[in-house]
Amino acid sequence: MELALRLGVSQRHISFVESGRARPSRALLLDWMDALDVALAQRNTLLQQAGFAPSFSQASLADPQMASVLHALESLLQTHDPMPALVIGPQWDLLQLNQGALWLAQTLVPNALADASVGGAPNMLDLLLHPAGLLCPLLNKAEAGADFLAQLRADLADQPALTERVEALAQRLAPHGDPRPRSTPVQMAAPVLTLRFASDHGELAFFRMFSTFGSPRDITVASLRVEHLFAADAHTQEVLQVQVPRK
Repeated sequence: MELALRLGVSQRHISFVESGRARPSRALLLDWMDALDVALAQRNTLLQQAGFAPSFSQASLADPQMASVLHALESLLQTHDPMPALVIGPQWDLLQLNQGALWLAQTLVPNALADASVGGAPNMLDLLLHPAGLLCPLLNKAEAGADFLAQLRADLADQPALTERVEALAQRLAPHGDPRPRSTPVQMAAPVLTLRFASDHGELAFFRMFSTFGSPRDITVASLRVEHLFAADAHTQEVLQVQVPRK
């Protein structure tokens, strides 16, 4: 009933479409997917399955029409320096890194970064799965690992190709146990998850935020997100202010 009201059609028609007794119009199908917040790539697939032409472009980042998008991303990354920030693609490729993110990766996992960068953009999952990767200096593996897995598994509906690496990460994290033991009293969680890393500069602590484009109309643009790391304590803030090189 709620969906029918949002789409401006009868509940009976919704039922007929769902059961295959009626065929939706292109306009109804687009409104329906918009109401359910379906990913743009899936919208194109569903339109084609229903016999309609796809509605959304999928331009390469190298296309001239994407110049303003790349400029916006670069400006956002530079503004965030010296705090780390990185542009992540749909397969968790690291498409752009600012000076802070590059310094952090070179400080924590230099060998993993070098190996993951061979042949193209480094991949965040490769950096996590590498024997000398990000899981090694990560001090709160159980807590942060559960968060990583939840985020990655949410992506599997749109990116099934990630399944093998996500399950490999789950196996790597399994020995570290459940971060919420059932035998202990329930405690209030912190406002945000803090990632804690061991480094030659002492413990570095960060919390994360993500940025995406508002109202994207291109599949490539919709798939991009910027991960911002913020210092969670004064020591981390000071280390990055001193260590991260300025352009």
